[in-house]
Amino acid sequence: MTKELIDDELWSFIEPLLPVRPSRNRRHAGRKPIADRAVLNGIIFVLRSGTAWNLLPQELGWGSGSVCWRRLDAWQKAGVWQRIHEALLAELRRRGQLDLERAIVDSSSIRAVSAGKKTGPNPTDRRKLGSKHHLIVEAQGIPLAVILSGANCHDIKQLNALVAAIPPIRGKRGRPLRKPRIVQGDRGYSSNKHRQALRKQGIVPELARIGAPHGSGLGKTRWVVERSIAWLHNFRRLKIRYERYDYIHEAFLSLACALICWNRLKKP
Repeated sequence: MTKELIDDELWSFIEPLLPVRPSRNRRHAGRKPIADRAVLNGIIFVLRSGTAWNLLPQELGWGSGSVCWRRLDAWQKAGVWQRIHEALLAELRRRGQLDLERAIVDSSSIRAVSAGKKTGPNPTDRRKLGSKHHLIVEAQGIPLAVILSGANCHDIKQLNALVAAIPPIRGKRGRPLRKPRIVQGDRGYSSNKHRQALRKQGIVPELARIGAPHGSGLGKTRWVVERSIAWLHNFRRLKIRYERYDYIHEAFLSLACALICWNRLKKP
């Protein structure tokens, strides 16, 4: 029996963005490939539950863990996960549910169980091996972009990259949105050099200054990024980095951002 984790409406968004599979010769030997929708269900199950690939329950009709891993890998290399995220951001904008008046940045460190690219000693966890999620969200907390780095990477080093990583958001006539009016961040992003770089792009920097007293008022609007990080880590596969390959973990990050966008679209 097949259990569906994605409804028909979400599948209608995703299906046109998947690579077209080559037609299969009738005389071709071997098993028929598992349907893309079934495999996507298996990938989302691993993302949500954090289960190991080899423990994926095959009786649900999603294929084996190796099949799901290979499809996740292929679709990441084809840019599918990023396209899905961008398509859902465009739909949010079309419905008037996206607010780029300001964007907020923050990061969170996670443990890594094996070495690989974009891992490093975590200074907040007795220098144990870890990675860091750098996130930029719009005014309501909808993820715009996420970057993976080693846990020893300072937040400020990713500020310009996060702003540049905001994709062109379509959904309405005219130029796509890409640049927020304001960028907010805590004291970890305090840098005059980076403030000047934002101003050159026409962005107003609201970055808390080191040594400034509490009560600046940024917390009244900046808290949404902390909630968004909690949303990301509700996907158990993102609470600990199990993947040795950085691009596989990045695929899970992009898919999680897309699912958060979808949850927002489904709200009345």
